[in-house]
Amino acid sequence: MDIFLIILTILLIGLAFYTFRILREYERGVIFFLGRFQKVKGPGLIIVIPVIQQIVKVDLRTMVYDVPTQDVISRDNVSVKVNAVIYFRVIDAEKAIINVEDFFEATSQLAQTTLRSILGQHELDEMLAQRDKLNEGIQILLDEQTDSWGIKVANVEIKHIDIDESMIRAIAKQAEAERERRAKVIHADGELEASQRLLEAATVLAEQPQALQLRYMQTLTEVAGDRSSVIVFPLPMDMIEGLRAIPRSQDSNGEDN
Repeated sequence: MDIFLIILTILLIGLAFYTFRILREYERGVIFFLGRFQKVKGPGLIIVIPVIQQIVKVDLRTMVYDVPTQDVISRDNVSVKVNAVIYFRVIDAEKAIINVEDFFEATSQLAQTTLRSILGQHELDEMLAQRDKLNEGIQILLDEQTDSWGIKVANVEIKHIDIDESMIRAIAKQAEAERERRAKVIHADGELEASQRLLEAATVLAEQPQALQLRYMQTLTEVAGDRSSVIVFPLPMDMIEGLRAIPRSQDSNGEDN
């Protein structure tokens, strides 16, 4: 009799253990009644009838998946190694259990193929300079494809893009050539602007003789302050014309006499 009571007690404890379940705030229980989907329960205390009902727990917290390093050939035929990290979570427990066998494995494999596919459509310069844009493109595509699984891909981050050593040297040469090109363009723009300013100044001096005289006097003042032993004083053109006109006036006076 005592053995019977012990066995009965053990059976009751086991039955209670499988009947009463406690789900945490971030957990949901997908209930199947005789193999057919019934409902999603949780969180808190739920009752599951043994044998007749089965429960599959689903974690709703954000999961982090570190995508292994992928060999990618860019659109300009450069071989690179890329790895990334993906953040996703289950938003529909029913779809995550019924529509796919293993949602985590399915999402991870899809992430690898999508990463290679998206990056293969871009050139190396775009991979290096437009990483945020690539992250957004991969995230949107993954989110669309995993929607039927009840998965929400929240974020995708490309962590590393490893390039061959020879390609690194080529990129450095390209960057140096680009800096030289920009320096030459800036220098040419400066020369053009200076020539335009000189042309404007010459136009003003030609229209205003007084301004030319003031500039001449300023030049003489600057030269006088120089320590050079030899000073050459340029004469204005109007003064030279005046001197050339003196002999002509004398000749005309002599002829009259």
